[in-house]
Amino acid sequence: MSASGENHSPLEQFEITPFVHLEVGSVDLAFTNSSLAMVITIAVITLFLTLSVNTRSIIPSRVQLISELSYGFIAQLLKDTVGEQGRKYFPFVFTIFMFVLIGNMVGMLPYSFTFTSHIIVTFALAAIVFIGVTILGFAKHGMHFFSFFVIPGLPWYMLPLLIPIEVISYLSRPISLSVRLFANMLAGHTLIKVFAMFVITMPFYSGVLPLAFIVALTGLEILIAFLQAYVFAILTCLYINDALHLH
Repeated sequence: MSASGENHSPLEQFEITPFVHLEVGSVDLAFTNSSLAMVITIAVITLFLTLSVNTRSIIPSRVQLISELSYGFIAQLLKDTVGEQGRKYFPFVFTIFMFVLIGNMVGMLPYSFTFTSHIIVTFALAAIVFIGVTILGFAKHGMHFFSFFVIPGLPWYMLPLLIPIEVISYLSRPISLSVRLFANMLAGHTLIKVFAMFVITMPFYSGVLPLAFIVALTGLEILIAFLQAYVFAILTCLYINDALHLH
C-alpha cells in the first residue's frame, strides 16, 4: 500500500474486472476484462489469418510468411508425433496453439490482461483436450481403450500396483497441462511487475539495474509465451497419438 492509499500489489494485474454485469439466475455471465482479452485474441487471429489468405502471392508478404510458417509448424508437429493419421486433427491443434500463443502475446502489451494466467481458463482448455482425446480413444478402440492402462509385458502380479498408478497419471493430465501454462504466465508477469515497482520507487541512478532486468525479463517472457503454446500443442498431439495407437 502506497502513501496515497493506492494498492500496488504485483497481483493486482490479475484481478477480474466486470465491464457489463449480467446474471442469469444464480449464474454470473458478466463481460470482464478477461472476456475482452479473449475476444481481442480471437479477433487478432481471425484478422491475421484472413489477411494472409487474401494476400497470397509468389513472393509472400511478412503476414503471409508468418501464417505459412505457423501452418507448417503445426502440420509437421502432428506428422512427427501422430503420423499421417494426425492430419484430420490439424484444425483442433492449430486452433489451440494460436489461441494460447496470441493470448500470451496480447498479455505482454501494456495495460492488457493475460487470461492464460488464470487457472480456470487454462484448466478449461486442458479439459477440452482431455475429454476430446478420451472420447476419441473410446470411439477408436471401444472398451479395448482400457488396455492403455496395462503396460505390455508386465507380470500379472504387478497389475494391482501399476494399473492404479497409470489411471491416476492419466487423470492428472488436465491438471498438469493447465498448471504448467498458468504457473509460468503468472510467475513471469508477477516478476516483471515487481521489478517495475523497484524502478518507480528507487532513485534514477539506482533504478537503471532493475530497468535492465525488466528488458531482459520481457524478452524472456516473450520466449516463454511461445514455448508454453508449443508445449500445450505438442502435449495435445501426444495425447491424440496415445488415443489412436495406445501403447
